[in-house]
Amino acid sequence: MSALPTTPAFRLDGRRALVTGAGRGIGLAAATALAEAGAHVTLCARTASEIDEVASALRKKGFSADTLALDVTDVAAFRAAMEARGPYHAFVNNAGTNRPNSFTEVPVEDFDVVMNLNVRAAYFAAQSVARRMVSAGVSGSIINMSSQMGHVGGVNRSLYCASKWAMEGFSKAMALDLAASKIRVNTLCPTFIETPMTKPFFENPAFKESVLQKIKLGRLGTVEDLMGAIVFLASDASALMTGSSLVIDGGWTAD
Repeated sequence: MSALPTTPAFRLDGRRALVTGAGRGIGLAAATALAEAGAHVTLCARTASEIDEVASALRKKGFSADTLALDVTDVAAFRAAMEARGPYHAFVNNAGTNRPNSFTEVPVEDFDVVMNLNVRAAYFAAQSVARRMVSAGVSGSIINMSSQMGHVGGVNRSLYCASKWAMEGFSKAMALDLAASKIRVNTLCPTFIETPMTKPFFENPAFKESVLQKIKLGRLGTVEDLMGAIVFLASDASALMTGSSLVIDGGWTAD
């Protein structure tokens, strides 16, 4: 009999991870998951008090964390911060927003805000992280936080869909450009997750019911539903996965 194979490690000991939008919701969960897996985690967000609180809580549990307070839409500032720091091995490109509205009612101002953060800022944040990785000869994983709405349409979601379909496209092309540098790029595509950003939407009973009818498992997602997937994508457990999407949607896109 040949030797038994060894399961690749889900651990991230000795590696550095960066999470944007890390003060709350999915970003906070991503930072926690990566820290628990052994990574040193840098929490990035505009609001210093939020990420300071999370970093302190992580350190109290014996994990390694620091903070980077800046607005990712300031492309030059983010680029300078990456150039001044050591390279990261994992990047969760999570900062994003949503302004739901009927297609015929979307104002130019909302279009600019959503596309500026979800597409422009996300694109150039990934570029800055990747440049630093390439210059240092570091391989690793970039995880672009997309959505099930990057694969389907949705009522009152034309703007959000536009931003996430754009992310799906540039992520595939990024993966091709960075493959020679052994930098993997994938998207994580959740369904509706209960977070501070989505909480106001679910105060509308009709909307919540319409969402639950589409999620075949019959419940809203929680941030905990994404934590294992984030560690998987960041670790050697997904070593052959790039240019792809991990869809965690409770069956939404299955029909």
